[in-house]
This record gives sequence, C-alpha cells and structure tokens, in this order.
Amino acid sequence: MNFDYLNHPYPSERQTVFAKNGMVATSQPLAAQAGLDILKKGGNAIDAAIAAAAALTVLEPTSNGIGGDAFALVWTNGNLYGLNASGPAPSGLSIEAVKAKGYAKMPVHGVTPITVPGAPAAWVQLSKRFGRLPLQDVLAPAIAYAEEGYPLTPILGKYWALAYEKFKTSLTGPEFEAWFAAFAPNNRAPKIGEIWRSADHAATLREIAETNGESFYRGRLAEKISSFVEKHGGFLSKEDLAYYDAEWVDPISVHYKGYDVWEIPPNGQGIVALLGLNILKGYTITEKDSADTYHKQIEAMKLAFTDGKAYVTDPKEMKITAEELLSEQYGEMRRAEITDKAILPEAYEPAKGGTVYLAAADGEGNMVSFIQSNYMGFGSGVVIPGTGISMQNRGHDFSLDETHPNALKPGKKTYHTIIPGFLTKDNQAVGPFGVMGGYMQPQGHLQVVMNTIDFHLHPQAALDAPRWQWIEGKKVLVEPHFPSHLAQALVRKGHEIQKTVDTGQFGRGQIIWRDPDTGVLTGGTEPRADGSIASW
Repeated sequence: MNFDYLNHPYPSERQTVFAKNGMVATSQPLAAQAGLDILKKGGNAIDAAIAAAAALTVLEPTSNGIGGDAFALVWTNGNLYGLNASGPAPSGLSIEAVKAKGYAKMPVHGVTPITVPGAPAAWVQLSKRFGRLPLQDVLAPAIAYAEEGYPLTPILGKYWALAYEKFKTSLTGPEFEAWFAAFAPNNRAPKIGEIWRSADHAATLREIAETNGESFYRGRLAEKISSFVEKHGGFLSKEDLAYYDAEWVDPISVHYKGYDVWEIPPNGQGIVALLGLNILKGYTITEKDSADTYHKQIEAMKLAFTDGKAYVTDPKEMKITAEELLSEQYGEMRRAEITDKAILPEAYEPAKGGTVYLAAADGEGNMVSFIQSNYMGFGSGVVIPGTGISMQNRGHDFSLDETHPNALKPGKKTYHTIIPGFLTKDNQAVGPFGVMGGYMQPQGHLQVVMNTIDFHLHPQAALDAPRWQWIEGKKVLVEPHFPSHLAQALVRKGHEIQKTVDTGQFGRGQIIWRDPDTGVLTGGTEPRADGSIASW
C-alpha cells in the first residue's frame, strides 16, 4: 500500500512506527515491551502475543482477566488460522434457572452471568500449535509484573477509579469481597502512578504455566473456581471447566476492493463488519471527509447490525450460514435499501465493552491478531479468593426470551462482541488490525479498513481519524474533533448526531502492516488509550 507518511491529516502525539525484526502493539506500554522481550529471547510472534495477552491481565485488569475469553487470527507459513476461545454457558445455566432466581433478564454482575473462561485455553493452544518457547518462559513477564508491581498509567487509572466508584455502592454481597481485596486494597482505587501488585495473580499465572493450563480446567484452580461460584449460587461447575477447550476455526472473509478482510466466524460479531463492507464495496468512495461517505457508512452499519443481531449466535443454532449472509446477492439486496436519508432499522441498544486488543509480528513473517476480554470493564465483579482470577460476565448477552436467536441454553455460546481482524492481498499477509470496545468493534473495523484501503491513510492516521458510532435508531455519536460542518450535513440527512467528550466510547485499536517485498513492519497505536508499540 502507498501512504503519504508526511501528510498526517489528523493531529496526534504518536508517529507511525517502522521496524524489521519484530513489533508488538498494545494498549499498555509494559505489555508491548513484554511481548518484545519474548521476541528477543528467541520467541516468535505467537509467543509474543501470548506474553502480551497474559501481561495485560495484570497491566489492564479494567478490561480483561484470566477469567475472560479470547479470539485469535494467526498468519504463519502462508496460511491464516482462527482460534475461538469463547466459553459456553454452564450446563446448569438455563432460562428457567435464571428466572427462578427472580431475574427478568440476565444480570450484569455476580455469579449468574459467569460462563466458562476461554483465555487460558487460548494461550495453551496457541503455544502448543505455533509457539517456540515453553509457556513458563512466555508467561514470565506477566508473573513478574504481578509479583513486583507496576505504576498505573493515566487511562488505566481513570477507568479503574470509575469502576471502583460504581462498584462500592452496587456490589455489596459477600461474593464481591475478593474483588475489593484485590483491586481496592486500601479501600480505594489505586491512583495514577501508584504501584499495584497481586501475589495471588502471579501464583495463578505460574500454576497455569507449569501445568499448561491443566490446573485451571481440571485441577486445583478449577476446584477453587467452581467451589466459590457454586457456594454463592452460580452455575459454573468442575465438569463445565473440565469439558472445555478452545476451538480452531476457519476464518471468514469478504473481498473488498482488491483486499481480503478476515474475521472469526460466529459466534463472534466479526461478520457484522464484513456485512457492512460487503454492502459498501458496491460504491465508488474516494473522499473521506464527505457527508455522503459518512452517511453510506452509517446506513451500511445499521443494516449489518440488524442482520447480526437477528442471526448471530452459537453457529450450531444459526438459521442462516455466514456464507449466505456474505454472498454478493445479499450485499446487493441490502445496498439497494440505502437512500439519501437516514433509515430507522430494528432498534436495540448496544452495551459498552471491556476488552484488550493486541497485534504482534516477527521478522520471519508470522503475525497475530489477538483479542481478550472480561466484558463491560471488570466483568462480573467476582474474583475467586486467593487466585486473582477476575471472572467474566459474558452470559449477560444471552436473552431469556426462548424465541430469540440468542436465547440462553445450557452449553450454548452467546453472541460475542470481541473480534480480531486481519488483512491480506493476493494471498499474502498485509497484517493484523483490531478496534476493541463492545458493539463499537465492527464499526471500528469498518472505519479502519476504509481509512486504509479507500483513503490511503497510514496506520497511525487510520487510527487517529475521528470516529462515529451508531447507537440505535437514528442516533449516532461522534467524537469532539469530528468536523462540525459534516455533523450538520448528516443532521440534514436525518441522522441524530451527538458529539461526546468521552472518547473511550469509540474503541481502542492497533495496526501492524507488513511490506511483502522488504518485510518492513509498519505500526500504529491507539491515541485514545495508553497505547504503545515496542519494536525491534
């Protein structure tokens, strides 16, 4: 791809990074450095991604943890592999059981929405299949940070404080006491620049490394997890943990203007980004800062989300296949519904996310797109005492309506928000990309891909560009630096535009592109987070 690196249309304190031997891009500088350290010790991009992911459970617990889920796209030896490490609902978790506890819908916090965690299984599977170093070596940086501590960065400190202020009044039961002991040890959130450490977290990571994940799913840690959850009326059992493993899947794609854009298939929502691009590829779009361009993007995303929410769930229970949804005919049909005015699709209100995304590449051509999440910040608010394991609340996305496509069933995987992306051209890797953040993620993917392919923005500029987020109906949020004249033009087309100062709502992304001729790596990192690129 040809980019004008000297012409950066969007102000940023960060510059595009170039390197030859390796690159790791994350939302936390120390996590990026952890991945780079593993590369320098002889590991490959897969080892580096695992190291950064494990470190992020320590370095950004506001967004992910050992008790969360993960997905990965791995490019190695000329092939792209997909890993779905999302966990299903426990075997005892049913609509009837939840309603019997007095809930009319799935709760956000507590033991009820806890599903089987997949992140540790992702690390193990990636290491076994593609890693070069022992898992004990790869997790060593994360263990060291948990044991020795680290100072909080600004954005991390902001969201930690917000979570504490919310939790101190809303999470009052005994099942939440371990969260406060772990994350508010002085009866407050740690301050920016203050050292935070967790010996329990370190011990758990060490045990996962030494047993290749066996303790977490079939050993001592599994016993502690299941005993605590069941003690407080939850549903996750030893059997649920023992039965689980991450699943290798075939990635799905759409061909978009000379490039192939890849995502993990359902139960993930990556297909929503592809649906939007499949609609938009029928237009000739050359001008980025145009009301017509933004209008078409927003309308395509509305239609894509409407289809995603109507069909995406556990793939074993989908009524229509990904191939059918991504067909040329389906894209043409949806494109024909777009007019010059904002439409009113089937309404729903997206939730906010709590996720980390990272990209890694080495000098041999291996590249990884990896995403990991506890969901909605700190997840369920439940920490397993004595372990540092913060449990996800992914079950919150299930519906208690038996007729809903994403209706709760024992052993079923829910519609999942976290999605890694990957770009190829002519069967060669361009590289990994991702934008985390709940239902912003496919919208961020679509915008970053178009910034790159349609508007020829280099990685940092593609991430710095002002973003929009469709919320529901005709409501669209835009960032403070979104051009006012374009916002006004979109209002005239029927959109309800709202500017917001909370840039955290617009996701946090990373990009690494690789030049197929020279092998040079080019990276961009998120200006809306404590983003960093470690390169070699």
